[in-house]
Amino acid sequence: MMTQWHLLRGDILIGELSEYGCDQPFFLARFTPGPGWESVRALCEASAALSGPDPDGSRTTAVLKPLQDLELRLVPVDGRQPSLQVLKNCMLRIDGSEARLRY
Repeated sequence: MMTQWHLLRGDILIGELSEYGCDQPFFLARFTPGPGWESVRALCEASAALSGPDPDGSRTTAVLKPLQDLELRLVPVDGRQPSLQVLKNCMLRIDGSEARLRY
């Protein structure tokens, strides 16, 4: 059974993820925005747009550090798994209605 997650910033629902498949090492999920989505949308879109070489990591750090500072959490809807701190316990990339999750 695929996991469903709530993406939270504090108590604010950013969105919901529903896993539907796997493309190792990532789980694939559908993303449905929640009430708090607009407050983090620009940072998530910047993260999704990262590509290409970044030899010293400075470009990646400039994009991911503000996202990490939000302390987003993924909380499983069924409670059978522990919650995950985004960019600490897992990697999450949201691109429109699709998400890729690695934990």
